[in-house]
This record gives sequence, C-alpha cells and structure tokens, in this order.
Amino acid sequence: MDEFEYAHKHWKDVVWMSQNTNTIPTDPAVIDAIISAAKERVYNLYPYRKGSFGLPEAILKDLGLHDLDIHITNGGIEALYILNRALLAEGDEVIATDPSFMPIHHQITLSKAKPVEIGIYGNPYKMTEEQVNEAVTDKTKMILLIDPLNPLGTDYRRNEVKAICEIARDNNLWVVDDITYRDFSEDHTLTTDFYPEKSLIAYSFSKNCGMAGLRIGALLAPPRVMKEVIKFDTNVLSVNVLAQRAALTALQTKENWLGDMLRICRNNQEKIESAVDKIEGAFLPVYPSFTNMFVIDVSELGIDPDKFEEKMLYDHGVFVRSGNYVSKRYGSKFVRVSFTVPEDQCDRFVEALGPTIESLS
Repeated sequence: MDEFEYAHKHWKDVVWMSQNTNTIPTDPAVIDAIISAAKERVYNLYPYRKGSFGLPEAILKDLGLHDLDIHITNGGIEALYILNRALLAEGDEVIATDPSFMPIHHQITLSKAKPVEIGIYGNPYKMTEEQVNEAVTDKTKMILLIDPLNPLGTDYRRNEVKAICEIARDNNLWVVDDITYRDFSEDHTLTTDFYPEKSLIAYSFSKNCGMAGLRIGALLAPPRVMKEVIKFDTNVLSVNVLAQRAALTALQTKENWLGDMLRICRNNQEKIESAVDKIEGAFLPVYPSFTNMFVIDVSELGIDPDKFEEKMLYDHGVFVRSGNYVSKRYGSKFVRVSFTVPEDQCDRFVEALGPTIESLS
C-alpha cells in the first residue's frame, strides 16, 4: 500500500501535513451552509455558470479588485490549466522556479511549451530581478509567479513584484500570479497593482479556508483576455454548488476565523523551528514562512526524504512530503512540512521528528 492510499484509508488517525491542506476549523456557519444547501437539494440543478450569486463579487472584494472578469473553477489548479492551455503554444517558454509546484510545470509541457526553471534553493530562496532578466529570450511568453512560494515559504516584497512586472511589460509577457497562499503573508502584493493588462490570477479556497476536498477556486483576468482564455474551460456547467455556498460563507465570515487560524499557524511553525534547531545537521532554509509550510533540509544528515516520508507515516501516523515532489534538482535535500493543523497534531510531529531522524541517520 502506497503512502496516499494508506493515509486516506486511515485519514481520521493521520496528521495530514503533506499537501499544505488546512484542518484548522473556520466558522461553524460554513458547515451550516453546506448542510442547508444539501437540504434544499440545490444539487438537483446545474449551477449557474457564472457562479453562485454573490460569490464572484465576494472574491473580488476579498482581493480589493473590481475591473477583472472572474470564472469559478474546480480549485486553483483548474484555473492554471485553463490559462496555460489557452495562452501557450509549441516552442513558448515560461520562466518559473525550482523548487516550485511542479504540477503547473506539467501543464506547461502539456501545452508543448517549456518551463525555464530558475534554481532558487539558496539565499534569497526566490527568483530575483536579475535572474528573471537573464532568463528572458525571444521565446519567452510568460512568467509564473507563485507568491508566496510553495514549497519554501518565501514571499515577494512589493518592490520585487514591481520589478518582475516591469520586465514582463518591457518584453510583452504574460504574468501568472498564483496567490494560493496570499492570506498567510501580511504584505502580499498583487501583480495587477503594476501590470493589470496582462496579469492572470489563480485563486484558491483550499489552503486558507480549508476546502481542499471541495475543489473550488477561481480564475481572474482582464475582460478581453477572459473571452479568449475561457474557450479552454473544461467544465462548461460550473462547479460543485455545495462548494460554492461554502466558499461564499467562508469569505463572509473571514474576520471571525482568519486571525485564529494564522495564530495557530504561527505557533505551530515556532514549535517546529524549535525542534529542528535541536537537531545538529538539520535546518530550515526559510523561517519564518509566509505560507502554511516550509522545508526542513536534511541533506547534511544523509537522509533520504522518501524514506523520511515513509517512516513518519507508517511509524508515527504523521504524513509529510518528500522534497522530490516539488523539485527536480534539490528534492533529495529536504522534506516539506505544512502546519495548518490543530496544535496537538503539530505536537505529534514534533515528538516524532527526533526519533525518525535518529533512526535514519
């Protein structure tokens, strides 16, 4: 039985720190909204294609935007799929990073384009203006900006976002702004602040609202761009209506739950940092994290991240992720750990960390 099959079969007993999911409760009204929608049997009908009434407007309000078109999608990953298939062609190049969220890179190759992966596993652990400039060629079509960045936890300062947008404008490039972890960064800056005409935003409810299993997100783009991009939508009948009701309620109650969630998230990463600091040879490349995850470098200990993942799960019931999932070049150096879990579950990870490393070193 592989790790995911095992984890799903035992999901009630497993501490899920592998996929950056969020198991910290939000507001009870979210569950009530799902139950109410089910009792009303709204699922008998196809949802309104433009989204449940009020949801698109709530997303725009959440971002402080008003002049972009919005399309509700099955998670942020579908938004990225749509825009990649629509905007990329054979021979195009997309500036991206390594480490990164590699499924997006797979979408790029499906479009017969090429991800040009800037190695960023070293200070400042994000792509710089100079690196982006160097990577631009006459084939470059797009810049993929994951901000804050999965898996390292870095974010881009306002001046850095501006510099990347200026490069994009100077070279007539698209900028994809993947803002999945925006709520974990206090000073996040949207690319639309500087380059609204060719910015496309992928929005997700999976991490901040804890709705990974409901599969809901959105694509935001300038109206003229959306008309072309939406032709590649794979789902012309909208997305799960119960998920849409839950998403709307989560945004409407955000001020009730976001602060507590971020506090628990900060406490958990502090606990993990303290535990890692006690292990000679292990370290956190980025701390604090501006996402709900970071990586623990175990390369000096000679530990195989895949073995670390297996042992933590099967011996301790704690599911983390090997770095090989998010990096071709550097994945053998680290494991990725997310910490949007209840604090007692984070304590289980901390208790298991030392024994696991000792047994594998």
